[in-house]
Amino acid sequence: LQFQPSEVMKLAMVLYAVKLLATKPKLVFEPRLLAPLGMVAGLACILIASQPDLGTALVICFTLVALLIVAGIASATGYQSVQGQIAVGSGGLFGRGLGESVQKALFLPEAHTDFILAIIGEELGVAGIAVLLFLYGLIAYGGLRIAKGATSTYAKLLAAGLTAMVLCQASLNVFTILGLAPLTGVPLPFISYGSTNLIVLLAAMGLLLNVASGGAAHLRLVATPSRGHAPGRDRSRGNS
Repeated sequence: LQFQPSEVMKLAMVLYAVKLLATKPKLVFEPRLLAPLGMVAGLACILIASQPDLGTALVICFTLVALLIVAGIASATGYQSVQGQIAVGSGGLFGRGLGESVQKALFLPEAHTDFILAIIGEELGVAGIAVLLFLYGLIAYGGLRIAKGATSTYAKLLAAGLTAMVLCQASLNVFTILGLAPLTGVPLPFISYGSTNLIVLLAAMGLLLNVASGGAAHLRLVATPSRGHAPGRDRSRGNS
């Protein structure tokens, strides 16, 4: 006869979360006040995952997230995401034209940062977004070719990692604009306003181009005179 405490923990966590959210419904509007629930759930998931039983731990996490959504933790947010989707939808196929965006002037706050893609969609339409995604595709193609042609394992992994970093950041930003991912504050690579992010990405492209050009560090060997003989002096004792 075998007994799995993790199965009981799944039900116990649901009952605990439901009791907490039902008796204190205002908690969902102040996520920082959900620390007790997070601590209990985190401790339970750590204990279960250490069995190891990662599947049950993930089930508990997803279940609690679903409960929080049903309780209304996402109901007070999403204005910027909705306005971004309106901007993309109103642009149509070819957009309103450069500088003709309505959302960036009246409805979409901080449009020049994380939501710049929504303005591109409104002013240049789906065609403009398609061109931008094509350019990211060129980065992906070039980066993978560089990784494939690298002469060392380090250079190969470096090229693949830098390419993946740019593409993952771009994909997350696009998914955020389309409402397929939560707002995370990730800027659109090379497009969004933000000096630090732009400098880091340009440095990453510099490293990628260095790998593409075959750049590598070389060990420089310097000849040193042997001990007991001064440089430039005749080694024969008879002629000293």
